[in-house]
Amino acid sequence: MKINWKPGTMIYPLPAVMISCGSEPSEYNIITASWVGTLCTNPPMCYISIRPERNSASIIKKNMEFVINLTTRSLAYATDWCGVVSGKDHRKFEAMNLTPGKALIVSAPTIEESPLSIECRVREILSLGSHEMYIADVVNILADEQYIDASSQAFDMQKAELLAYAHGKYYALGEMIGQFGWSVKKKK
Repeated sequence: MKINWKPGTMIYPLPAVMISCGSEPSEYNIITASWVGTLCTNPPMCYISIRPERNSASIIKKNMEFVINLTTRSLAYATDWCGVVSGKDHRKFEAMNLTPGKALIVSAPTIEESPLSIECRVREILSLGSHEMYIADVVNILADEQYIDASSQAFDMQKAELLAYAHGKYYALGEMIGQFGWSVKKKK
């Protein structure tokens, strides 16, 4: 039997990502977020939602660019730490021994230790209450070649050991149990 709960944000799991921003080293910052997602395939668009009082919000609004960096099991500690301390008080790249990388299109840095970095340019900012949603065009993706399957050219999420976030907890993605269309694929 199901019980009635108050309305809330129970759509889980979500990706646990580190969003890097800033146009030059003295401004570089990282914020951890899970309220991120795909909006459109063509043109490729995504969103992030963060609280307007966060330090990264003002940096992103100033530059209108950011990078979504996927996180891994080995980045779990840094992912959590960058989400609970403020960039006003800490230089997060240095504190977590993360390497700011050079994005190809945007001025925001990538995180070199991330297996995949999604370069984004803000198209629109929506004020939604406690959070602002940054709707962005995906202008480039940088992927670590060790996670690209040679035969399919697909990004191997299981090999990358990506993190997911669910109701205050981090999880490593587990084994693949199927792929799109497998439920209707005819056997030969």
